[in-house]
Amino acid sequence: MIAKTLQDMFKRYRRPGDVVFAVLFLAFSVFLLSQLGEQTKVVRRTKWFAQPGLWPTIGVWGMVVFSFLHWLSSAMSERISGRWTEVSVWVRSFEYVAYFLIYVLLVPQLGYLPSTMLFAVFLTLRAGFRGSGAVAIAALFGFAVTIVFRGFLQVKIPAGALYDYLPDFIRAFALTYL
Repeated sequence: MIAKTLQDMFKRYRRPGDVVFAVLFLAFSVFLLSQLGEQTKVVRRTKWFAQPGLWPTIGVWGMVVFSFLHWLSSAMSERISGRWTEVSVWVRSFEYVAYFLIYVLLVPQLGYLPSTMLFAVFLTLRAGFRGSGAVAIAALFGFAVTIVFRGFLQVKIPAGALYDYLPDFIRAFALTYL
Protein backbone atom coordinates (compact mmCIF):
# COMPACT_ATOMS: atom_id res chain seq x y z
CA MET A 1 0.00 0.00 0.00
CA ILE A 2 2.68 2.50 1.03
CA ALA A 3 4.97 1.42 -1.84
CA LYS A 4 2.13 1.91 -4.33
CA THR A 5 1.38 5.37 -2.92
CA LEU A 6 5.05 6.38 -3.10
CA GLN A 7 5.31 5.01 -6.64
CA ASP A 8 2.25 7.02 -7.72
CA MET A 9 3.59 10.14 -6.00
CA PHE A 10 6.99 9.94 -7.70
CA LYS A 11 5.48 9.07 -11.08
CA ARG A 12 4.10 12.60 -11.31
CA TYR A 13 7.57 14.07 -11.04
CA ARG A 14 9.35 11.72 -13.45
CA ARG A 15 10.61 13.02 -16.73
CA PRO A 16 11.20 10.91 -19.80
CA GLY A 17 14.86 11.97 -20.10
CA ASP A 18 15.66 10.91 -16.55
CA VAL A 19 17.58 7.78 -17.59
CA VAL A 20 19.77 9.74 -19.99
CA PHE A 21 20.54 12.33 -17.33
CA ALA A 22 21.29 9.60 -14.77
CA VAL A 23 23.73 7.83 -17.12
CA LEU A 24 25.49 11.08 -18.07
CA PHE A 25 25.81 12.20 -14.45
CA LEU A 26 27.06 8.76 -13.36
CA ALA A 27 29.68 8.79 -16.13
CA PHE A 28 30.79 12.30 -15.11
CA SER A 29 30.98 11.24 -11.44
CA VAL A 30 33.09 8.18 -12.27
CA PHE A 31 35.38 10.37 -14.38
CA LEU A 32 35.86 12.75 -11.43
CA LEU A 33 36.53 9.77 -9.17
CA SER A 34 39.22 8.56 -11.57
CA GLN A 35 40.92 11.98 -11.33
CA LEU A 36 41.06 12.21 -7.54
CA GLY A 37 44.55 10.68 -7.28
CA GLU A 38 45.94 13.18 -9.76
CA GLN A 39 44.20 16.26 -8.42
CA THR A 40 44.48 15.74 -4.67
CA LYS A 41 47.42 14.60 -2.58
CA VAL A 42 47.84 12.87 0.75
CA VAL A 43 50.15 14.85 3.01
CA ARG A 44 52.32 12.80 5.38
CA ARG A 45 52.12 13.48 9.10
CA THR A 46 48.78 15.23 8.69
CA LYS A 47 45.67 14.05 10.47
CA TRP A 48 43.01 12.47 8.27
CA PHE A 49 40.55 15.32 8.83
CA ALA A 50 43.12 17.91 7.77
CA GLN A 51 44.03 16.24 4.48
CA PRO A 52 43.58 18.60 1.50
CA GLY A 53 41.73 15.94 -0.45
CA LEU A 54 39.27 14.93 2.27
CA TRP A 55 36.25 16.99 1.24
CA PRO A 56 36.74 16.57 -2.50
CA THR A 57 36.93 12.80 -1.92
CA ILE A 58 33.80 12.78 0.21
CA GLY A 59 31.97 14.96 -2.33
CA VAL A 60 32.96 12.90 -5.36
CA TRP A 61 32.17 9.59 -3.67
CA GLY A 62 28.79 11.06 -2.72
CA MET A 63 28.24 12.00 -6.37
CA VAL A 64 29.12 8.46 -7.49
CA VAL A 65 26.91 6.74 -4.93
CA PHE A 66 23.89 8.98 -5.40
CA SER A 67 24.17 9.09 -9.18
CA PHE A 68 24.35 5.29 -9.19
CA LEU A 69 21.21 5.14 -7.03
CA HIS A 70 19.53 7.63 -9.37
CA TRP A 71 20.45 5.52 -12.38
CA LEU A 72 19.26 2.36 -10.61
CA SER A 73 15.90 3.89 -9.72
CA SER A 74 15.52 5.22 -13.27
CA ALA A 75 16.40 1.84 -14.76
CA MET A 76 13.89 0.05 -12.53
CA SER A 77 11.05 2.48 -13.22
CA GLU A 78 8.59 2.01 -16.02
CA ARG A 79 9.49 3.59 -19.33
CA ILE A 80 7.92 6.90 -20.25
CA SER A 81 7.70 7.83 -23.89
CA GLY A 82 9.37 11.00 -25.13
CA ARG A 83 12.89 10.42 -23.81
CA TRP A 84 14.67 11.60 -26.94
CA THR A 85 12.28 14.52 -27.36
CA GLU A 86 13.33 15.79 -23.96
CA VAL A 87 17.01 15.17 -24.69
CA SER A 88 16.64 17.21 -27.89
CA VAL A 89 15.33 20.11 -25.76
CA TRP A 90 18.50 19.86 -23.65
CA VAL A 91 20.68 19.87 -26.75
CA ARG A 92 18.83 22.84 -28.25
CA SER A 93 19.62 24.87 -25.15
CA PHE A 94 23.29 24.77 -26.16
CA GLU A 95 22.30 27.24 -28.87
CA TYR A 96 22.51 29.96 -26.23
CA VAL A 97 25.96 28.80 -25.18
CA ALA A 98 27.04 29.29 -28.80
CA TYR A 99 25.52 32.79 -28.80
CA PHE A 100 27.47 33.69 -25.68
CA LEU A 101 30.72 32.37 -27.16
CA ILE A 102 30.13 34.47 -30.27
CA TYR A 103 29.54 37.48 -28.01
CA VAL A 104 32.83 36.81 -26.20
CA LEU A 105 34.62 36.69 -29.56
CA LEU A 106 32.97 39.92 -30.74
CA VAL A 107 33.81 42.05 -27.70
CA PRO A 108 37.53 42.42 -28.53
CA GLN A 109 36.66 43.23 -32.15
CA LEU A 110 33.70 45.61 -31.84
CA GLY A 111 34.14 46.84 -28.28
CA TYR A 112 32.06 46.27 -25.17
CA LEU A 113 29.34 48.85 -25.89
CA PRO A 114 28.42 47.84 -29.46
CA SER A 115 28.75 44.12 -28.70
CA THR A 116 26.57 44.31 -25.59
CA MET A 117 23.90 46.37 -27.30
CA LEU A 118 23.86 44.05 -30.34
CA PHE A 119 23.78 40.98 -28.09
CA ALA A 120 20.88 42.31 -26.02
CA VAL A 121 18.89 43.22 -29.14
CA PHE A 122 19.68 39.88 -30.78
CA LEU A 123 18.58 37.87 -27.74
CA THR A 124 15.40 39.93 -27.53
CA LEU A 125 14.59 39.17 -31.16
CA ARG A 126 15.58 35.51 -30.70
CA ALA A 127 13.24 35.24 -27.73
CA GLY A 128 10.40 36.35 -30.00
CA PHE A 129 9.94 39.95 -28.94
CA ARG A 130 9.68 41.78 -32.26
CA GLY A 131 8.10 45.05 -31.20
CA SER A 132 10.02 48.30 -31.48
CA GLY A 133 9.53 48.96 -27.76
CA ALA A 134 11.11 45.65 -26.78
CA VAL A 135 14.05 46.23 -29.11
CA ALA A 136 14.54 49.76 -27.76
CA ILE A 137 14.45 48.53 -24.17
CA ALA A 138 17.01 45.84 -25.02
CA ALA A 139 19.33 48.39 -26.63
CA LEU A 140 18.91 50.71 -23.64
CA PHE A 141 19.64 47.81 -21.31
CA GLY A 142 22.84 47.01 -23.23
CA PHE A 143 23.87 50.66 -23.01
CA ALA A 144 23.11 50.81 -19.27
CA VAL A 145 25.07 47.62 -18.55
CA THR A 146 28.07 49.04 -20.37
CA ILE A 147 27.93 52.36 -18.52
CA VAL A 148 27.57 50.66 -15.13
CA PHE A 149 30.35 48.13 -15.66
CA ARG A 150 32.88 50.25 -17.54
CA GLY A 151 32.01 53.72 -16.25
CA PHE A 152 31.01 53.29 -12.61
CA LEU A 153 32.53 49.97 -11.56
CA GLN A 154 35.67 50.45 -13.66
CA VAL A 155 35.68 46.81 -14.77
CA LYS A 156 38.68 46.26 -17.02
CA ILE A 157 37.25 44.88 -20.24
CA PRO A 158 39.47 44.99 -23.33
CA ALA A 159 38.62 47.79 -25.71
CA GLY A 160 37.51 46.83 -29.17
CA ALA A 161 39.70 47.04 -32.25
CA LEU A 162 36.91 49.15 -33.78
CA TYR A 163 37.78 51.94 -31.33
CA ASP A 164 41.11 52.44 -33.12
CA TYR A 165 39.23 54.04 -36.02
CA LEU A 166 37.59 56.72 -33.87
CA PRO A 167 38.93 60.30 -33.81
CA ASP A 168 41.47 60.86 -31.04
CA PHE A 169 39.25 62.99 -28.80
CA ILE A 170 36.46 60.37 -28.86
CA ARG A 171 38.84 57.40 -28.79
CA ALA A 172 40.25 58.25 -25.34
CA PHE A 173 36.71 58.50 -23.90
CA ALA A 174 35.62 55.25 -25.62
CA LEU A 175 38.65 53.33 -24.38
CA THR A 176 37.92 54.38 -20.81
CA TYR A 177 34.14 54.34 -20.54
CA LEU A 178 32.69 52.42 -23.48
